[in-house]
Amino acid sequence: MTMNREGRQSKGDAATANVVTFTGNRALQIEESLIFEKDAFASTGVDFPAPTGKHDRIGALKRTSAIGLPGLSEPEAMRHFVRLSQKNYAIDMGPFPLGSCTMKHNPRLNEKMARLPGFGDVHPLQPQSTVQGALEVIHTLAHWLMEMTGMPAVAMSPKAGAHGELCGMMAIKSALAARGKAHRTRVLAPESAHGTNPATAAQCGFTVDAIPADETGRV
Repeated sequence: MTMNREGRQSKGDAATANVVTFTGNRALQIEESLIFEKDAFASTGVDFPAPTGKHDRIGALKRTSAIGLPGLSEPEAMRHFVRLSQKNYAIDMGPFPLGSCTMKHNPRLNEKMARLPGFGDVHPLQPQSTVQGALEVIHTLAHWLMEMTGMPAVAMSPKAGAHGELCGMMAIKSALAARGKAHRTRVLAPESAHGTNPATAAQCGFTVDAIPADETGRV
């Protein structure tokens, strides 16, 4: 671990030195090395008692070579990840200009509700009879979305933005084919769009036409 000795402002906006960190942090910065660079032979985070007896129960399964995991004590591992967490920039630290749902502020009440055992502890393979509460919430939300949009049905299966894009483009492609318009294969996407937009269209077999932005970034 090395210390960053570059200067930091001491007078806020009146200082002339440039802000070195993206977040504007003026505190002493620690350059964190990779966890594999902290590896120490025979260092471990657990302390098992020595086995009794001489009988080897695992036989040929006994490891004879290194497995590529770094050897650190528990305090060393904890400090490493805490220091890395302090380098993160997130919505809780300052403005996040992106518009994706994962980047906006989620009210803490919503986060607490999403972590209720009936949601957070659900397993995909558990019996349907044990997840009726969660299914009711999903069904109710789907009904609200259909009422708001006038759509005859909605899909609640996509797990992320890009996943939703893919499902949407697949539905569009199937709808065009069903209407005898499979020749419509071009998709317009602004250059400022998220990279998954043109990638999703291309993945579904469409040809992507990029719409350039002007000098202000507008389409």
